[in-house]
Amino acid sequence: MKGIIINQFFFFFLIIINLVIILDCLALQCNINNEFQISNEQIFCLKNEKSNNIDSIDRINYDFCIRCKKKKKGKKKKNLNPNCKRCNVKDLLNNLKIFSPEDTLNEIIYNNKSISRFGDGEFSLIYGIGIKFQRTNKNLSKKLKEVLKSDEEGLLIGIPDILNIKFINNYVSKTRKFWKKWIKRNKYKLFLLNKNKKYYSAFITRFYMAYKDKYNVSKYIKKLKKIWEQKDILIIEGENSRLGVDNDLFDNIKSIKRILCPSKNAFNIYNKILNEALKIEKTKLILLALGPTATVLAYDLYKAGYQVIDVGHVDIEYEWFIKNVTSKININNKYVNEVKGGGKIIQNIKDKNYFNQIIAKIL
Repeated sequence: MKGIIINQFFFFFLIIINLVIILDCLALQCNINNEFQISNEQIFCLKNEKSNNIDSIDRINYDFCIRCKKKKKGKKKKNLNPNCKRCNVKDLLNNLKIFSPEDTLNEIIYNNKSISRFGDGEFSLIYGIGIKFQRTNKNLSKKLKEVLKSDEEGLLIGIPDILNIKFINNYVSKTRKFWKKWIKRNKYKLFLLNKNKKYYSAFITRFYMAYKDKYNVSKYIKKLKKIWEQKDILIIEGENSRLGVDNDLFDNIKSIKRILCPSKNAFNIYNKILNEALKIEKTKLILLALGPTATVLAYDLYKAGYQVIDVGHVDIEYEWFIKNVTSKININNKYVNEVKGGGKIIQNIKDKNYFNQIIAKIL
């Protein structure tokens, strides 16, 4: 009888011990989860990149592989591990829905869509990292993120189509290497993208230099020019961009007007630029060549009722095409930020037609 009682007591004792162990494990798991959330937040503070512009809810929800974080010996700074092959971004990139440049043009031409475009610079600015011609700005970071996450029926969101592996072989070796390296080092920035969303090509105006096959460039340009064919256009550009000057890029338009803005740090006077643009009648097609400021401006002007195309480097690409060059070069009377010295030595022009097209200078 005593043996039975002892066995029962021992059995209940084991149950209690197991319950205590389970509760301790649950508590430990909660602590581990909290530690992982902190680590995920810290991942965004990399390479001197401030994370103040990213909402805390976004930092917590991103599911990073812990291998993305490594600590260099003798240094407190934490960096992304560029060799990490177990990051969820691989699945994201393989499943991104990005329409080709040709399909993107079709949406703009035949459905009168507008477009805001994102490149490596815009992604950097979202995370508080300045670029060559635009210093970091909290309001700019916030607006760029808002545009990227927007879901407006008539506004296309353009991202580099090379982010999807199916497009990568369209590009020359130098471009492929650049973007492969960029993705490895900046993969955490891409978690702002949504694999369930439709994106369009940001490279609609990068039609020449980066492509291996240049045979059909002329045909592509002919289609591109249909965007502004027989239309009254307003160009909002940097003061030395001079789109269409000394070439025939806009030889098929009805009329052209221009608003000149700073070539660098244009977002610093964003409200002035926006207010000036809003004075223009909505029948005009607006073309933007103003760096990251154009990405935001296209969004705001679209919401105000305009058709707006962020054309970026379209004129410089066209100049390289008509000159039949195989590497990026300076254009004497235009600002070229991608070539050494291209933003410093810019010749003056004497084209009276160009000066007559300018309706406002916001400098």
